[in-house]
Amino acid sequence: MAALTLVVLAGVGFRKAGMALVWYDEVASILLAWLTFYGAALAALHRSHIGFPRVVQSLPRRHRMAVVLLAELLVVVFFAVVAWAGWQAFVILQGDVLVSLPWVPSWLAQSAVPIASVLVIVAECLAVARWLRGDEEAIVSVMEAPP
Repeated sequence: MAALTLVVLAGVGFRKAGMALVWYDEVASILLAWLTFYGAALAALHRSHIGFPRVVQSLPRRHRMAVVLLAELLVVVFFAVVAWAGWQAFVILQGDVLVSLPWVPSWLAQSAVPIASVLVIVAECLAVARWLRGDEEAIVSVMEAPP
């Protein structure tokens, strides 16, 4: 987030000074995508994504676990598809470079999609493993609204 802020502030400052940077728009877009994907992976690790904890808590315990596990399965399947699509784009972009920075390969800019998707899958699998071991805190933390 700091890098994105610095790039945008530098771009605005240079533009106001009459010396616009040709690369800052493209780099800022890439940094925003990285922030979004890696931030989603971090949120998954900390169990901080949006949910419906009150609805889940209102279910009987056996249904609660089934609903939570189904939700986790859907998230894992979704991010597996995103990782696969990201990998396909990664492969297709081999040999391409950024328009404004020709020394930066496009695959590097797009790498956040498959990598962060795999990180989300790992975070979800870690949460499921905790639940299956009977860690009540892991289950409760998913079902309680943040303070």
